[in-house]
Amino acid sequence: MSVDNVTAVAPASSRRPWAVRGSVLAVAAAAGVVLLAGPASAHVSVQPQGEAAQGGYATVNFKVPNERDDASTVKLEINFPADHPLTSVMPQPVPGWDVKVTKEKLDKPLESHGNKITEAVSKVTWTAEDKGVETGHFQQFPVSLGALPEDADQLVFKAIQTYDNKEVVRWIEEPTEGEEPESPAPVLALTAASGDGHGAASDDKAAKAGSGHGDDAEKASSEQAAEDSSDSTARILAVVGILIGLAGVAFGVLSGRRRTTS
Repeated sequence: MSVDNVTAVAPASSRRPWAVRGSVLAVAAAAGVVLLAGPASAHVSVQPQGEAAQGGYATVNFKVPNERDDASTVKLEINFPADHPLTSVMPQPVPGWDVKVTKEKLDKPLESHGNKITEAVSKVTWTAEDKGVETGHFQQFPVSLGALPEDADQLVFKAIQTYDNKEVVRWIEEPTEGEEPESPAPVLALTAASGDGHGAASDDKAAKAGSGHGDDAEKASSEQAAEDSSDSTARILAVVGILIGLAGVAFGVLSGRRRTTS
């Protein structure tokens, strides 16, 4: 082999480990993004159908994804905030699930539409009658509720998720500014009341949405489907990126071997 050939091979050989290391780091970073994306979106959450305005009524969806590969979610318990008791809570029937509404007496009675309220809902519990929320699926539990407080910008609901293997996950930690806890509780953000002082939805509108026949319910379902599709697309693209990175690593290794052999 001539000196010229040796000179030509040496730089390629010296560069090859760095190229391989760079590809490996890129693949590791992409894999980290995929792994971290899962837990962040796997907790029990709550979203309004339309708007949840202070002083008004709203229909909300408690979304429960199954984050286990070997168990199904068979029970969900939503605890309502005691510092802002709600006088009206009506869960929408969910096929395959039994629902129980628990009420407690109030320390201080409330006034609602001229009536004296002495008790309020403390929790709502859904129990699966069959398989529940299986692996790779999620379930939404709609609830019509109100009147929303006028002196708060959010409501925190503490959720308890139970699996058929007896595992219990408590989503009860209240979020702090700038940091999300490991087991965050569902938080419903409230918007400012409209001009009439009754929020974005009246009692009749909330009841209609809770029955699943209103335009708000259909719109919310479409938006939720679009959001889930977007999440799936993002994860697919991330996986494709990992595969491309792995192919790059293999190509770099094979190229280096060919150059060394030649």
